[in-house]
Amino acid sequence: MLTLYGTDVTSRLLLGTARYPSPAILAEAVRQSATEIVTVSLRRETSGGSSGGAFFEMNRALGVHVLPNTAGCHGVAEAVLTAKMAREVFGTNWIKLEVIGNHDTLQPDVFGLVEAARILVDEGFEVFPYTTDDLVVAERLLDVGCKVLMPWCAPIGSAAGPLNPTALRAMRAHFPDVPLIVDAGIGRPSHAVTVMELGFDAVLLNTAVAGAGDPVAMASAFSRATDAGRQAYGAGMLEPRDMAVPSTPVIGKAVFA
Repeated sequence: MLTLYGTDVTSRLLLGTARYPSPAILAEAVRQSATEIVTVSLRRETSGGSSGGAFFEMNRALGVHVLPNTAGCHGVAEAVLTAKMAREVFGTNWIKLEVIGNHDTLQPDVFGLVEAARILVDEGFEVFPYTTDDLVVAERLLDVGCKVLMPWCAPIGSAAGPLNPTALRAMRAHFPDVPLIVDAGIGRPSHAVTVMELGFDAVLLNTAVAGAGDPVAMASAFSRATDAGRQAYGAGMLEPRDMAVPSTPVIGKAVFA
C-alpha cells in the first residue's frame, strides 16, 4: 500500500494521459495498467478548445484519482495560476508541480520550483514536485511543506532510462520515509524494474506508453514490471560480488581417491 497525502493506493504506476492515438485507446491503457492515478495537463487539454471538457469528463469516468499538472509552465506565477485553475476544474488539492527552466532538456527550474511549492502549500495544495535528483533541492522542497518528491531519471520524453543510478540510490537512502516517485525519462519496462529495485515507491510515465506501437499492451507490461521491481526490492536482492560463489555446497561432498 502506498500512501500519498493521506490517500492509499495499491498500484505503484502513475500514468500520463497525453498524446494517445484516441480516447478509447487511452481509456483501455488506463484499465490495463491497473493505475489508480492519472496525470492531466490543464494547459494542453484546454488549448484544444471544446474538446477539453469532454476529455476531463472521460478521465473522471475512468474511476481513478486525477493528478493535475502544470506542464508547460516556465515561471512561478504561471505555475501557481495554472495550479489554481486546475483545482477549480478538478476539485482536488493535488497538483503535480512543474516549473521548467530549460527549453531543450525540460529540466526543472529548481529555484522557481521551491518558490512555487512554498506558495501553493500555503494555499492548501498538496504538491507533487517534479524535480532533479539533487539532495539539497529535495531538502528545500520538504522544508516548504512537500510530502512527496518526484525526481527525474532522465529528461522528459527521452526514454533514456536512469542516467544516474548512484544519485537515485543516494536519494532513496537519504529520505527513507518520504514517498519517492520517479518521474520522466523511463522508456522501457526494464527501466521501471530498475528504479523500483532501488526502492522507489512508484513510477510516473506517459510517452513510453502513449508513444508505443500498442499502448494498451505496453501499459500492461509496465504494470507487471513495476510490480516485479517492487516485489524484488521487498524480497531482499543479492548484491553484486566480485568473485564466484558456488551454489552447490562444497563441505561434506563425497571425495573419490
